[in-house]
Amino acid sequence: MKSFVALILLLICLSCYSPQRNCEQFHKGTFEFKTIVGYQLLESNFVRDENFEIETFEGKIDSASIRWVNPCECILTKLNPISNQDKRPLSIKILTTNKNEYTFEYAIVGDKSNKQRGTVVKIKD
Repeated sequence: MKSFVALILLLICLSCYSPQRNCEQFHKGTFEFKTIVGYQLLESNFVRDENFEIETFEGKIDSASIRWVNPCECILTKLNPISNQDKRPLSIKILTTNKNEYTFEYAIVGDKSNKQRGTVVKIKD
Protein backbone atom coordinates (compact mmCIF):
# COMPACT_ATOMS: atom_id res chain seq x y z
CA MET A 1 0.00 0.00 0.00
CA LYS A 2 2.85 2.42 0.83
CA SER A 3 4.44 1.86 -2.57
CA PHE A 4 1.11 2.57 -4.27
CA VAL A 5 0.72 5.88 -2.41
CA ALA A 6 4.34 6.78 -3.19
CA LEU A 7 3.78 6.03 -6.87
CA ILE A 8 0.65 8.21 -6.97
CA LEU A 9 2.53 11.08 -5.29
CA LEU A 10 5.40 10.73 -7.73
CA LEU A 11 3.04 10.83 -10.70
CA ILE A 12 1.32 13.92 -9.34
CA CYS A 13 4.67 15.67 -8.84
CA LEU A 14 5.84 14.77 -12.34
CA SER A 15 2.61 15.96 -13.94
CA CYS A 16 2.98 19.34 -12.21
CA TYR A 17 6.56 19.84 -13.41
CA SER A 18 7.01 22.49 -16.05
CA PRO A 19 10.47 23.44 -17.29
CA GLN A 20 11.86 26.88 -16.49
CA ARG A 21 11.76 29.15 -19.51
CA ASN A 22 13.52 32.49 -19.76
CA CYS A 23 12.23 33.40 -23.21
CA GLU A 24 12.72 37.18 -23.08
CA GLN A 25 16.49 36.84 -23.40
CA PHE A 26 15.93 35.38 -26.89
CA HIS A 27 13.80 38.22 -28.25
CA LYS A 28 16.89 40.07 -29.54
CA GLY A 29 20.34 39.02 -30.67
CA THR A 30 22.27 36.97 -33.21
CA PHE A 31 21.47 33.28 -33.42
CA GLU A 32 22.55 30.06 -35.11
CA PHE A 33 20.26 27.21 -36.11
CA LYS A 34 21.59 23.84 -37.31
CA THR A 35 19.50 20.96 -38.58
CA ILE A 36 20.06 17.70 -40.39
CA VAL A 37 18.07 17.15 -43.58
CA GLY A 38 18.69 13.70 -44.98
CA TYR A 39 22.44 13.26 -44.52
CA GLN A 40 23.30 16.92 -44.81
CA LEU A 41 23.89 19.38 -41.95
CA LEU A 42 22.29 22.73 -42.79
CA GLU A 43 23.09 25.93 -40.93
CA SER A 44 21.19 29.18 -40.77
CA ASN A 45 22.12 32.40 -38.97
CA PHE A 46 19.70 35.14 -38.08
CA VAL A 47 19.57 38.48 -36.32
CA ARG A 48 16.44 39.38 -34.41
CA ASP A 49 15.26 42.67 -32.93
CA GLU A 50 11.90 43.73 -31.52
CA ASN A 51 10.24 43.95 -34.97
CA PHE A 52 12.21 41.93 -37.49
CA GLU A 53 14.25 38.80 -38.10
CA ILE A 54 16.86 38.72 -40.87
CA GLU A 55 18.07 35.24 -41.81
CA THR A 56 21.04 34.13 -43.89
CA PHE A 57 20.77 30.63 -45.34
CA GLU A 58 23.04 29.24 -48.07
CA GLY A 59 24.15 32.76 -48.99
CA LYS A 60 20.60 34.07 -49.36
CA ILE A 61 19.11 36.72 -47.09
CA ASP A 62 15.46 36.59 -46.08
CA SER A 63 13.56 38.88 -43.74
CA ALA A 64 10.40 38.55 -41.71
CA SER A 65 8.38 40.61 -39.33
CA ILE A 66 8.07 39.17 -35.84
CA ARG A 67 5.12 39.53 -33.49
CA TRP A 68 5.38 38.11 -29.97
CA VAL A 69 2.05 36.61 -28.89
CA ASN A 70 3.39 36.02 -25.38
CA PRO A 71 6.95 35.87 -23.97
CA CYS A 72 7.54 32.37 -25.43
CA GLU A 73 5.52 32.37 -28.66
CA CYS A 74 5.81 34.44 -31.81
CA ILE A 75 4.56 34.65 -35.38
CA LEU A 76 7.02 35.20 -38.25
CA THR A 77 5.68 36.61 -41.52
CA LYS A 78 8.05 36.87 -44.50
CA LEU A 79 8.33 40.39 -45.86
CA ASN A 80 9.03 39.40 -49.48
CA PRO A 81 7.37 36.03 -50.07
CA ILE A 82 8.21 34.31 -53.34
CA SER A 83 5.68 31.48 -53.27
CA ASN A 84 2.24 30.87 -51.76
CA GLN A 85 3.96 28.69 -49.13
CA ASP A 86 6.15 31.68 -48.15
CA LYS A 87 3.07 33.86 -47.69
CA ARG A 88 1.82 31.72 -44.81
CA PRO A 89 3.09 32.87 -41.39
CA LEU A 90 5.16 30.58 -39.20
CA SER A 91 4.28 29.95 -35.55
CA ILE A 92 7.21 29.45 -33.18
CA LYS A 93 6.91 28.28 -29.57
CA ILE A 94 9.92 28.16 -27.24
CA LEU A 95 9.62 24.95 -25.22
CA THR A 96 12.74 25.07 -23.02
CA THR A 97 15.63 27.45 -22.43
CA ASN A 98 19.11 26.70 -21.14
CA LYS A 99 21.81 29.38 -20.80
CA ASN A 100 22.38 30.56 -24.39
CA GLU A 101 20.09 28.14 -26.26
CA TYR A 102 16.47 27.22 -26.61
CA THR A 103 14.46 24.32 -27.97
CA PHE A 104 11.45 25.29 -30.00
CA GLU A 105 8.55 23.91 -31.96
CA TYR A 106 7.45 25.45 -35.24
CA ALA A 107 4.78 25.02 -37.89
CA ILE A 108 2.88 27.02 -40.44
CA VAL A 109 0.03 28.80 -38.67
CA GLY A 110 -3.03 26.55 -38.72
CA ASP A 111 -1.10 23.38 -39.66
CA LYS A 112 -0.82 21.54 -36.34
CA SER A 113 -0.18 18.21 -38.06
CA ASN A 114 3.25 19.25 -39.38
CA LYS A 115 5.04 20.56 -36.28
CA GLN A 116 8.81 20.26 -36.17
CA ARG A 117 11.40 20.91 -33.47
CA GLY A 118 14.80 22.48 -33.39
CA THR A 119 17.41 24.07 -31.17
CA VAL A 120 18.79 27.58 -31.56
CA VAL A 121 22.00 28.92 -30.01
CA LYS A 122 22.40 32.61 -29.21
CA ILE A 123 25.87 33.64 -30.34
CA LYS A 124 25.70 37.38 -29.63
CA ASP A 125 23.46 39.84 -27.76
